[in-house]
Amino acid sequence: MNTIRVLVADDQPLIRAGLVALLNATDGMCAAGEAGTGDRAVHLAAEQRPDVILMDIRMPGMDGIAATREILRAAGAAPPRIIILTTFDLPVYIYTALGEGAAGFLLKDTPPDRIVSAVRAVAAGDMLIAPRITRDLVETYAHHHRTAPPRHDRPGLDVLTPRETDVLELVGRGLTNAEIATHLVLSEATVKTHVKRLMNKLALTSRAQAVVTAYESGLITPGGPPRP
Repeated sequence: MNTIRVLVADDQPLIRAGLVALLNATDGMCAAGEAGTGDRAVHLAAEQRPDVILMDIRMPGMDGIAATREILRAAGAAPPRIIILTTFDLPVYIYTALGEGAAGFLLKDTPPDRIVSAVRAVAAGDMLIAPRITRDLVETYAHHHRTAPPRHDRPGLDVLTPRETDVLELVGRGLTNAEIATHLVLSEATVKTHVKRLMNKLALTSRAQAVVTAYESGLITPGGPPRP
């Protein structure tokens, strides 16, 4: 099994040191560097090419959301998976970071074993959003939808097959590929194929953007039940 290389970006030295120690003490993982600013994170991401980045939001100079945007823009065909790790779970941060392509969101009070599990999950291609943050994302979407004009920069859902639409809805509700496979009685490999195809058709670059698209398209109604 290949070692998962993780870059840690946080402006608090104690938190950085703790995360680096956790990663280096975990089988199959290692720290690929540490950054105390967003600019440094962008530089190290290009230099070290980590698999996963743990990214703080509030840092001196360039913040974590801007750094996420720059890193993913410059990464090309093999971008790192970025987990936003923060004490600030304000909905505007969540919605913006996911829209920029972050793979997930965790709060800094998350237990170490959950952080390790999160790194493994996103490295394997899953998206990770804590349940409390999923609720905040829905609330943010509800507000955004009332105040923002419709987006026309991506293809509509009519380009998807019915099965791909089903998969997009479940991705939007935060299910992993394994959970979607169980729900739809499909193999996990088939689910992965559907996810890849729908993301290509909708011009999405991350699974997290698929979540945002599921809300923005009206496929998921905030507070509403799943489609039959």
